[in-house]
Amino acid sequence: MRSTISRTEIRRFVGIIAVGLTLIATSGCTVPADAVAGISMTDDGHLLGVMMVCGHQIDGATLYVDSDDANSAVTVGSWTADRPLKAGLTTWPLDSPAVGWATTKALTRLNAKTTYAFYGGTKDNSWSSSSVSFTLADRDRLTPGMVRYDDISADGDESAATVSLAEFKARACKNR
Repeated sequence: MRSTISRTEIRRFVGIIAVGLTLIATSGCTVPADAVAGISMTDDGHLLGVMMVCGHQIDGATLYVDSDDANSAVTVGSWTADRPLKAGLTTWPLDSPAVGWATTKALTRLNAKTTYAFYGGTKDNSWSSSSVSFTLADRDRLTPGMVRYDDISADGDESAATVSLAEFKARACKNR
């Protein structure tokens, strides 16, 4: 059975995400993160969204141009899960329709000299995921089964990491 989502619901969700990003960027306060976003590649070279939910839920994900200026953050793709993602690992292709996902903004062509960020959130901004930043060069270094994400050490330091999907699943929620 296929779920139907009205354009009004899609616009509302995208609007909520945009408002949430603006509030986060301007207030210094953040939505608590209880998930970890990553990217990977399919065997045939398509970009995958990867989401490890640690305990609560995530309703969707957004890919945007990473910028220090919240006013110049441009969404280049967004997706809404048919059902809230609960604790565990989920992957889906970002450039084509995927079972269990509605594309709220189709992925636009990515540019070589741009840094992108991918993250997840909830419709009511109660929970979010960490984000992962990447360039096309970073994406091109990925191989199927490998995940790029921002790892957080026990002392709170963040650094980009590329690990196997199994290792990502085992350690992504450790310091959340």
